[in-house]
Amino acid sequence: MSEGLRAQKKHETRRNISDVATGLFIRNGFEDVTIAEIAAEARVAKMTVTNHFPRKEDLVFDIRADFAAWPASLIHDSAFHDTREIYFEALGAEHALVGFSGRGFARMIKESQVLTNALHEMHREREEALTHLLIGRHPERELEPVLAAAHLATVLRVLFQEVFDRTLEDEPAKQIAAAVWPLAEQAFDQLEPVFGTY
Repeated sequence: MSEGLRAQKKHETRRNISDVATGLFIRNGFEDVTIAEIAAEARVAKMTVTNHFPRKEDLVFDIRADFAAWPASLIHDSAFHDTREIYFEALGAEHALVGFSGRGFARMIKESQVLTNALHEMHREREEALTHLLIGRHPERELEPVLAAAHLATVLRVLFQEVFDRTLEDEPAKQIAAAVWPLAEQAFDQLEPVFGTY
């Protein structure tokens, strides 16, 4: 098997395990589903599950690395203006990185302290990525880059929570995006006078 085919098969296995696990978690609750049940449903060995997902919560948040790197990895020019543009693109696309999912998925997270804690960690990792980027760009500004990253990350987290809460109320995704759009504009407008030069 070529390296390309091997990588593709690994990706497909990972995706299948995550999809199967998420379905079981939504139906039965995160805490009540075992790794053995996931392995049986996905038709793989228990070790295959844990090799792909060392922690049980990783089965739910399989986009964790992308979540933490976004938007820092996409910023090329102005951190503030690029983040703003990237956010609205994701909001318009109803992307999971800004909070869109489904009511069952959102409820599963809300009802599990483990998953809630993991989501908080992911927001912290996102802030750390922004902080690392801004300190690297502006080492001479001492604490300012840290504050800028914290404010940008806070806006992203608060807007994520708004999408999440509305999803729990079973609002349609397009309606959520339309409602959150002006709130996001207001949030970024408030930051621009202070951090617009970043």
